[in-house]
Amino acid sequence: MSRPMRTVSFKLSERLDDALSDLAQRRKSSRSSLVREALEALATGKRRSVTAVVDELVGSLDGSADLSTNPKHMAGYGK
Repeated sequence: MSRPMRTVSFKLSERLDDALSDLAQRRKSSRSSLVREALEALATGKRRSVTAVVDELVGSLDGSADLSTNPKHMAGYGK
């Protein structure tokens, strides 16, 4: 059985608030979850590997996968 969570309030700059919202949307996570994850890592001294960070981003971009190999996409390039 998990313990009940405590509520904590704090202030963020507009820039940091926007960054937190953007990251939460990209990761399909809540802002609270991201803050808990960051504080847990800070409190325990655990750092995530680059591989773990990149793994979350794989598949997060849309677009043509063959931009450099499909002649259709390269037509007129460099002219």
